[in-house]
Amino acid sequence: MSHEAFSDGTLVLVGHGSTINAESSAPVYQHAAELRRRGLFAGVCEAFWKQEPDVRQVLAGLSTPRVFIVPLFISEGYFSTRVIPRALGFDDRLTLRTQHSTVYYCKPVGTHESMAGVLLARARGVVRQFPFPRAPESRDTTLFIAGHGTEENENSRKAIDRQVERIRVVDEYAAVHGVFMEEEPRIDRCYELAQTKNVVVVPFFISDGMHAREDIPVLLGETQRTVAQRLAEGRPPWRNPTERQGKRVWYASAVGTEPHIADVIVERVREAAEGIK
Repeated sequence: MSHEAFSDGTLVLVGHGSTINAESSAPVYQHAAELRRRGLFAGVCEAFWKQEPDVRQVLAGLSTPRVFIVPLFISEGYFSTRVIPRALGFDDRLTLRTQHSTVYYCKPVGTHESMAGVLLARARGVVRQFPFPRAPESRDTTLFIAGHGTEENENSRKAIDRQVERIRVVDEYAAVHGVFMEEEPRIDRCYELAQTKNVVVVPFFISDGMHAREDIPVLLGETQRTVAQRLAEGRPPWRNPTERQGKRVWYASAVGTEPHIADVIVERVREAAEGIK
């Protein structure tokens, strides 16, 4: 792909955002900075749904011939495929003509097939970083991909199930399962699902926000008080590895800060530009 490919376009990286958790926006700023550094686009803008700068105001200020909006979301879920595009004036075609620009609404990053590699990189990385007493073989380890899940939108779960299938094909771990906060199997069932002593849990979330930093460690068996205390002291919410219910558990950070996601964003833009469904 040439550097000239998008030199007439502005990239708008849109995240969910949060008014209560600063960590929520960090991946958007990280990847926007990296893509600015690469110089592929005329401009790169950060935007959010739930915090400033608001995506609607960001779009209103753009006039390059092409504008590419990439949702930094895990799934083709309620916000990324319904709420945000409709609020911006898109219909099912996901391209929009304004006075100055053709605006493309791209697919979310989390459903890209290469995210399986991102999840594996997270899983390998946390065990390598904390090998105590020594790093277990992946063949002796069960990998869990932890997601939100919701009965309201089946696509939320689909994104996880698809990546689980892709990772199973790699045949690196003893077993691979998806577990969920709001659907079965629930995250706390990983202890009964794992047939191995070693367990690695990777949260399939964009940011280390409330779910990844607070809710999931508690669902895995840590007390709320301990998690709150660790976070207040600037420490990770989970000590790697922790012995729980006869298992040795490693808990990774959310996938959204993995450097490869910058490449996924560019790929999503290319697909939209070439009209790939």
